[in-house]
Amino acid sequence: FDKGKILGTIADQPDFDAGSDAEALYNAMKGFGSDKEAILDLITSRSNAQRQKIRAAYKSQYGKDLIDDLKYELTGKFERLIVGLMRTPAYHDAKEIKDAIKGAGTDEKCLIEILASRTNEQIHNLVAAYKDAYGRDLEEDVIGDTSGHFRKMLIVLLQGTREEDDVVSEDLVEQDAQDLYDAGEAQWGTDEAKFIMLLGNRSVTHLQLVFDEYEKIAEKSIEDSIKSELSGDFERLMLAVVQCIRSKPMFFAKCLYKSMKGLGTADNTLIRIMVSRSETDMLDIRECFRLRYEKSLYNMIQDDTSGEYKRTLLKLCGGDDDIAGEFFPEAAQIAYKMWETSSMTKVQLRGTVRPYQNFDPASDAKALRKAMKGFGTDEDTIIDIVTQRSNAQRQEIRRIFKSLLGRDLMADLKSELSKNLERLILGLMMTPAEFDAKMMKKAMEGAGTDEHSLIEILVTRSNQEIQEMCAFLHPNTGSQFILYGAREEGPADMARALEDAQELADACNSESDDMEDKFMSILCTRSFPHLRRVFQEFVRCSNKDIEQIIKKEMSGDFKNAMFAIVRSVKNQPSYFADRLYKAMKGLGTDDRALIRIMVSRSEIDLFNIRKEFKETHEASLHEFIQVEMLVGDTSGDYRKTLLIICGGED
Repeated sequence: FDKGKILGTIADQPDFDAGSDAEALYNAMKGFGSDKEAILDLITSRSNAQRQKIRAAYKSQYGKDLIDDLKYELTGKFERLIVGLMRTPAYHDAKEIKDAIKGAGTDEKCLIEILASRTNEQIHNLVAAYKDAYGRDLEEDVIGDTSGHFRKMLIVLLQGTREEDDVVSEDLVEQDAQDLYDAGEAQWGTDEAKFIMLLGNRSVTHLQLVFDEYEKIAEKSIEDSIKSELSGDFERLMLAVVQCIRSKPMFFAKCLYKSMKGLGTADNTLIRIMVSRSETDMLDIRECFRLRYEKSLYNMIQDDTSGEYKRTLLKLCGGDDDIAGEFFPEAAQIAYKMWETSSMTKVQLRGTVRPYQNFDPASDAKALRKAMKGFGTDEDTIIDIVTQRSNAQRQEIRRIFKSLLGRDLMADLKSELSKNLERLILGLMMTPAEFDAKMMKKAMEGAGTDEHSLIEILVTRSNQEIQEMCAFLHPNTGSQFILYGAREEGPADMARALEDAQELADACNSESDDMEDKFMSILCTRSFPHLRRVFQEFVRCSNKDIEQIIKKEMSGDFKNAMFAIVRSVKNQPSYFADRLYKAMKGLGTDDRALIRIMVSRSEIDLFNIRKEFKETHEASLHEFIQVEMLVGDTSGDYRKTLLIICGGED
């Protein structure tokens, strides 16, 4: 991969004339009402350096300050955006930081985003601009407004003394990695000073090597360690520093996504990033955005904003990547590295439901019988017992219930509970294979097939789980899925991964019809660790993203199945988090999907799924269930049960 040139979306206007631009802006604001279209067109098609010349020309031609006039004529977010574009980068940063620390509360997100991502030179210019604009010392203001390790790290960043990018001390790479490990994971409590010193001063290139080395020692990424060792604003700041060292465009892509995700838009963040990155790396940010969120930044802005504000943002964005297909150099490197990281990281899968310590199946069976006898049902007792036992323990209760009371527990529960609570409790009481088989049957019953459920189950279960499930299905239905229970197991074979990647790349390029066959034969049979390597090498062979190819070149259920395989290979908990989000978002909840995932993952990786959910959606899974389930769940028992399985607030 070669390092590309500057990848901004805004550049110098070729036949530039500051005087006539100043006149055009003056005319657009003259008289009654202003010509907003003309203002946004002109300002977004000039570089920042040219805008400064326009400002000077405006002053000398009309004796007025252009920014003051724009503020007077425009309003709201559109005004903020246009005025932001008219300031120099250093003064724009200074203004943002001033706004972040004045008044009652501090906007820590803004401080973190700016100070973690700027170069030494940009930091020095910012400090000077702050002094000039407000007659105050930025460091003193930050000290007065923050505290603890968070403050210490901000002060280190404000010095702008990070070693230059090309400085790598070969002999210190292993030592630094070991020091970080010793300062956190290897001891009780954390030596924050060590984290601050190393992450605040070493060069970007050096730290990238340190992070790779760290992963080998700790068997987890530096990000995961920071999440488990640090907390609060300090944790957020250190994560931002690490993300900027790995890739600034990816860091900004994440910030942009979060600014538009969920309820309401964080317009200040959106404006700040679009203004400050439009001439440096906006193309890379767009590319990273598409890579991570499977939709273009352009589309997201279009869905999330309106009016002149939207039009200006779209101009700064500069184009829609859902139409493109090739990678830019920086993004190809990031995509390649992302696959590498996902294949290196040892994820410890954790469920949220564990075996009950003082387990007594006979007394549980009696308590359940009592809860269902007579008039009315004691739902609380049922929920309490079923959610606090592991699946193996629930099977024990079923057997004892039968032998002790001569009754079928499942039939009793079915007659006592209703709707979603019944589905959820019965799902928990079945064995995993029985539950999967039931879900498969449900997905194929009736008029239309629920392909999403079929795909989700078949893609994410192991061979053994699929074979056990098929034993429950009718022979005729089971047979068509046996092909799914034949995935190879074991690590990647590097030589073969290169061949597989090349075959997939060739299948995409040719005009042939064997693309789907080729994808199916490789994606449905190779082991997940092997596929990670295949997808990584695919980036190198084709300079394209496997997900983008699937989205563009395939359709229908085949596309969905291939997409699900890639997402699962990349990060299975994240795939499930996404499915949960879709199940609760929008009009009405897809309860079947919600129950299926919560039940089937509760003892495997629901804790990891929760972490991924929070990472992507800003809100926790717990909050989401609480808010989304308010509607339609009249008794609250269904929601209560889901929250217990969820296992806590992140």
